[in-house]
Amino acid sequence: MIKRKQRIPLRDLTKLTGEEADTAAKNRLGGRDLNIFRVMMNHPKLTRRWIVFAGHVLQKQTVPLRERELLILRIGWLNQAEYEWAQHVEIAKRSGIDEAEIERVKQGPGAGWSVHEAALLQAADDLFENSVVSDQAWATLSLAFSTEQMMDMVFTVGQYNMVSWALNSFGVPLDDFLPTVKA
Repeated sequence: MIKRKQRIPLRDLTKLTGEEADTAAKNRLGGRDLNIFRVMMNHPKLTRRWIVFAGHVLQKQTVPLRERELLILRIGWLNQAEYEWAQHVEIAKRSGIDEAEIERVKQGPGAGWSVHEAALLQAADDLFENSVVSDQAWATLSLAFSTEQMMDMVFTVGQYNMVSWALNSFGVPLDDFLPTVKA
């Protein structure tokens, strides 16, 4: 995993007032201000608009939790986004993805997955490499997923690709409760 230089400071969210304080409060996790929001709140207007879309992708979409987390882990790994990877390893574990599977995500679609899960990881690889899901991956996935789910899959990879770019470019440091990422 590539270490990034922190370029944007962590904002002290306890000093916010009004709408900014409300935005920060709504994004606390277990009473904690995550570093992603401590950085993002350097641009509160962008953050307020982004969290609507991000909230859909993370919590309101049609793709089942396991598949969503496999997509997010794969695009996070492809982007070498340490923060993204570390956060979603924890979420993946809570969603029933075990350590061995998390390690296999790093290896990609050819690492002994079911046909369905290999196609899912291949879709993330395709979008990362070619900006389009291959016909083969699309055909395999469309046997099990609705049109809405197929759309949510593409937007999941796109959202977390964009977030990975931001995290890497801004140099968001790991939250203190997250383990350092092993290659």
